[in-house]
Amino acid sequence: MAPVSRKNPAPPSTAKRPRTSPGGRTGTSTSGPAARRAPRAARRRTHGGDPSTPNTAVVVTGGGSGIGQATARLLAETGRAVAVWDRDGAAARRVAQSCSDEYGVPAVGIKVDVTKTTTLKAAVKRSRTEVGPIGGLVHAAGIGGPMPVTFIDDDAWDQVLQVNLRAGATLTRALHESLLEANPGSAIVYVSSIEAFVGNAFLPAYCASKAGLLGLTRATCALLGPDGIRVNSVCPGAVDTPLIAPLLEMPGARENLISHTPLGRLAQPADIASVVCFLLSDDAAYITGTSLVVDGGMTAVGSV
Repeated sequence: MAPVSRKNPAPPSTAKRPRTSPGGRTGTSTSGPAARRAPRAARRRTHGGDPSTPNTAVVVTGGGSGIGQATARLLAETGRAVAVWDRDGAAARRVAQSCSDEYGVPAVGIKVDVTKTTTLKAAVKRSRTEVGPIGGLVHAAGIGGPMPVTFIDDDAWDQVLQVNLRAGATLTRALHESLLEANPGSAIVYVSSIEAFVGNAFLPAYCASKAGLLGLTRATCALLGPDGIRVNSVCPGAVDTPLIAPLLEMPGARENLISHTPLGRLAQPADIASVVCFLLSDDAAYITGTSLVVDGGMTAVGSV
């Protein structure tokens, strides 16, 4: 099917001014010497507060632990309200409480299973009530599901794809209206993986789901970009989180990963969270539709 063209050769005079154009109006003609003057700087794409940090809330899935928890806390440290979603409701509430207590921002922790799409509308409604306008989404919830493709059953495959990939789409759909209302400055970050680029014989569903997030990033960028909503992914390498804890407990596994990482250490969740927060900020106002690899150099030397 041919792509739908967004071009409009003759936009009506009431068309919304592009976000990158100066906001003020003048009586200056658009032709002649005056038109050749240096343009004024475009308005900052921010909601307010810190010059580079929108002041709307961010929904963080998988926020009860690992990368999600580190991201929620770092967002709170920068002054942004957070809605921490996790299937472990107690963990979500603990993280939200720490964000509120330590950084003084509105925060709420909600038990959410991101695969239950019928529950997302209520979670969005409660989040907006508790923390205000939502201008960001971080989909950090994820599972591994180690099982070779020759042995994996339908349920195991579906579970990984539903949590890691399908939820990215359904969460975006559920939060679309909120992101539009909070704009300018709204942004989405999906947490993918370096295994979106390389194969792992024991993680076929995981590899497929994380590669799928990169496709979702590009497709959603194309759809939401004209509305000023940015969409990106981060691709972590080996991160010391509960997700890979069973692997790290195997004799020599931690040392092997470190020896194959040029920076000589595993990533900590905060290493990934800082990149996520950058992509959500106005410092990344012209970055969309791409992925940032954060792996200490593992893929650069082909050691994965």
